[in-house]
Amino acid sequence: MNVFYNLEGIGDTLIVTLDPGFEGEVQHERKEDAARLFDEKTGKTLGYNLFQASKYISVSEVGPVEMNDEKLQLINEAIKNNGFDEVLEADFSPKFVVGYVSEKEKHPNADKLNICTVDVGDETLQIVCGAPNVDKGQKVVVAKVGAVMPSGMVIKDAELRGVASSGMICSAKELALPDAPQEKGILVLEDTYQIGQPFTA
Repeated sequence: MNVFYNLEGIGDTLIVTLDPGFEGEVQHERKEDAARLFDEKTGKTLGYNLFQASKYISVSEVGPVEMNDEKLQLINEAIKNNGFDEVLEADFSPKFVVGYVSEKEKHPNADKLNICTVDVGDETLQIVCGAPNVDKGQKVVVAKVGAVMPSGMVIKDAELRGVASSGMICSAKELALPDAPQEKGILVLEDTYQIGQPFTA
């Protein structure tokens, strides 16, 4: 779930996006102050627009809204009060975390790809990585599934040359860090970082 608010830019409207990467035909259904956006083919909900949002929720951000369970409850109450019976659910755990590359092996179908086993604290992920400097024993920044990169790209479960990959090991450039090197390669962290801790630029 991604939530966006910009009072001066678009007015008093809260934009709730459930599938940021959706590329099909979008339809909408409006009831009073709420509009549900959905996939024309499947009927799947893609998000909601909440008009006169300040009547329902207090938001100070301009741009992406930092979400928590309390704000989600207010959004759900607003949707219900405007005639929709859907209850939105979301995972607000950190999506950029410190990972530890515990294993690395060559991809069987691609010379420049490696299959990495990465410990992110509460789970172990298999991530296919093409960076030339990735190696076993490194602490790295992992963008988990659901993360939104500074470029706007949404991280999803993928399959690269026949091998499943869940997440991305990030470079400094991909994280839009200041003075990031232009050459290819992941960001290797110092050993003082704790596995699983949230990473903030």
